[in-house]
Amino acid sequence: MNLPRIADPTKVPVACLRLDHHNPRLTGRTDHRSDEALVAELYRSAELDELLHSMSSNGYLDIEPLVVMEGSEDGNLVVLEGNRRLATIRLLCEPEFLGRIRRDEGLKLTVPQVPDRLRSTFDEVTVYRVSDRRQARPLIGFKHINGPHKWNAYAKARFAAKWYKEEDLSLDEIARAIGDRHDTIKRMVSAIYVLEQARREGLFQVENRTPKRFNFSHLYTALSRSEYMEYLGLSSGWAGYDPEPDPVPLDKTEELRQVLRWIYGYRPDGERHVVNRQNPDIKRLGEVLAKPEAIHELKATANLDRAHDVATPVTARFTKSLVEARLAIQAAVGSVRAYDGLDKSLLGISADIRELADLLHSRMKEKYKRAGDR
Repeated sequence: MNLPRIADPTKVPVACLRLDHHNPRLTGRTDHRSDEALVAELYRSAELDELLHSMSSNGYLDIEPLVVMEGSEDGNLVVLEGNRRLATIRLLCEPEFLGRIRRDEGLKLTVPQVPDRLRSTFDEVTVYRVSDRRQARPLIGFKHINGPHKWNAYAKARFAAKWYKEEDLSLDEIARAIGDRHDTIKRMVSAIYVLEQARREGLFQVENRTPKRFNFSHLYTALSRSEYMEYLGLSSGWAGYDPEPDPVPLDKTEELRQVLRWIYGYRPDGERHVVNRQNPDIKRLGEVLAKPEAIHELKATANLDRAHDVATPVTARFTKSLVEARLAIQAAVGSVRAYDGLDKSLLGISADIRELADLLHSRMKEKYKRAGDR
C-alpha cells in the first residue's frame, strides 16, 4: 500500500484502515480484544445507531478527514480520530463482520440497508496522516475535551493521562493545550492513577462494575472530598499536583478496594454498589467513612441508608424525623377529602397518630422545662 504523505489529506481505501484498540472511549483493557468486541462497546456507548441511520440514508459525507498513523500489525493505518465513523462503515458494508458481532458479543443490533447508489461512497475516505499519537493529541484533545464533540469524563481522563505519561509535559501544560481553564483535568487524571493502582493490585477492574454505565465522575468527585482522602491516606490537596503512580499508600489498599466496590459494586464477587445518585450518595458515603461504627454497619449490611443513620448524630436524626413527620401529616390533612368515612381502620390509624403526637409533645415539653430550670 502506498501510504499518504504526512500532513497531506488523501483518499485511501477503507480496507486499509484499522480500529484503534487504545481508543479512550473504551473501558477496561482493550489490547487483546477483538474488533468485534470494540465495535460492540462503541455501539452500546457511543451512539453508533444515529450514525448508522444517517450514513445509510446519505452515504459517507467525506467532509472531515480521519486522523491516522502507521502502526497496525498488518502494515495498514490505525485510525486515531474517526473510530465511530470507521465502525459504522464496517457495520454497513461487512455483513460477515456484523454477523460475528451478533454471535460473539450477543448484541442484537439492527443495521439499515444502504441503497446501491450510495455504496460507492464507502469505498474510500479522506485521511490526514500523522507520524505518531503525539502529533495528533492537541487536535483530538481540543475537539473532544472542550470542543464541539465532547467525550464522556472517563474518555477525557484516559486521553489526558496517556498524554501526560508519554510526553515531558505537566498537566497544566496539557490543560492549556486543550483549552481547559479549570482543575478538572488534574482531578480526572489523578483518579485514573487510582484506578490503575487498583487494577495492578487486583482490587478492582472497571469492566467488572455492577452498573451498566460507568459514572467516572463519582470517583473523581469522591476523591476531592476530605473524608475519602483521610480514609485512603491521601494528603490534603493531593489531586492538585501532577500525579505519581500508586497514590494510595500500601497500608490503605484494603480501604481502596472497599471504596471502589461501594461506589461501583463488583460482579465477580457478587457485590452491589451502594452509590446510586452522585451528589447525595457520594456525600453520604463520605460521612460514613468518617465514623468507624458506621463503616462497620456498611460492611455488615451493604446498606448506605442504615450506615448513614449510624453516622448521623442522634440530635440530627431526631430533628430530621420530626420535620418529616410534620410534612407527612400536612400532606395527609391536605388530602383528607379523599377519605369517604367507610374505612374504620384508617380512623384507628389517625387515633394512633394523635396519641403518639401527644406523647411526643408531652415528653419534649417536660425536657424543655427542665432545661429552662438549669
